Amino acid sequence: MVGPHMTLPVEGYQLTDISPKAYEHPADRAATAALASVPMLDAVVRKLSEFGYERALRQSFLGASVRLGPDQLPDVYRVYEQVLVTLDMPDVYPLYVTQTPNVNAAAVGADKPFIVLNSSLVNMADEDMLRTVLAHECSHILSEHVMYRTALMILLRLTTSRLPLLAGLPLFAARAALLEWARATELSSDRAAALVARDPMPVCRTLMQITGGVKGLDLDAYLKQASDYNDGGKGVDRLQRLWMELGVTHALPVKRVREVMDWVRGGDFDRIVAGDYPKRGEEVNLREQTDAAVTFYADRFQATFKDAGDSIANAGEQFSGWVRKASGADRADRRDEDDTPAE
Repeated sequence: MVGPHMTLPVEGYQLTDISPKAYEHPADRAATAALASVPMLDAVVRKLSEFGYERALRQSFLGASVRLGPDQLPDVYRVYEQVLVTLDMPDVYPLYVTQTPNVNAAAVGADKPFIVLNSSLVNMADEDMLRTVLAHECSHILSEHVMYRTALMILLRLTTSRLPLLAGLPLFAARAALLEWARATELSSDRAAALVARDPMPVCRTLMQITGGVKGLDLDAYLKQASDYNDGGKGVDRLQRLWMELGVTHALPVKRVREVMDWVRGGDFDRIVAGDYPKRGEEVNLREQTDAAVTFYADRFQATFKDAGDSIANAGEQFSGWVRKASGADRADRRDEDDTPAE
């Protein structure tokens, strides 16, 4: 557990034992439910780990990173400790910084998660931005997003390397399903970051700065831009935006700003900050969750595309076939067929 010596950004403010269901976005809820229904998906993810790809991914991060702590960038680590306390995280996860020009961060590792901050983000960020990013990544761990997110990182690398070992794995089908899911999880983690700060503005400001890559940007103008992006445009514009969103790992920042502000205006943010939220281990209204998820996807895709669950289920069939081949089940079936007397 997180040590009692760690301080809070706001004295006495802690989301004690908060369940990730408290801030879960309907899109995350629906996409996660869809992934859970994919036949053999977990087995495929385990196969990637067995082949050593997760270990290689972990080593590629850790071998080129510096571990932070009280004696290594202590100001950054102090903010990290505050986030751990505020979210009442069940453990302390290793925190690293690595040299890269991309302003980003990641939570990595299915069994033993750790967080990596890119150096460009640390160089740009003030305390509010650091808190937002660290809360976002911690919430991925709390929500148990890291297993599938790590698998997605592996698949994004493998699809460009053409490794013969995985020639039979439907990489692009898996990647498409996990990309849709990953974009949905970002919306939940944005909400968690707003809760940690007790203010959605640092989340919006962070998304603006990461997008623009410079300081001195005007947040009010960006909030208006987010409103214009979601509300403006004709049907063709909206369709083009949807196609663009389907090809990225993160939901577009202007969309994320609009989503988090709509959530705050809906009242759930104030209720949770006041201490009214589901705790870990408590049962939640699954019927209500399902209805909200279906409504969200109906509004998002309308009649233009099939439900995301359909494409994920199709990918699952390919997954299942690959696992059978990898385990030798197909060879066993063929032997059984050869032993069957002809009619």
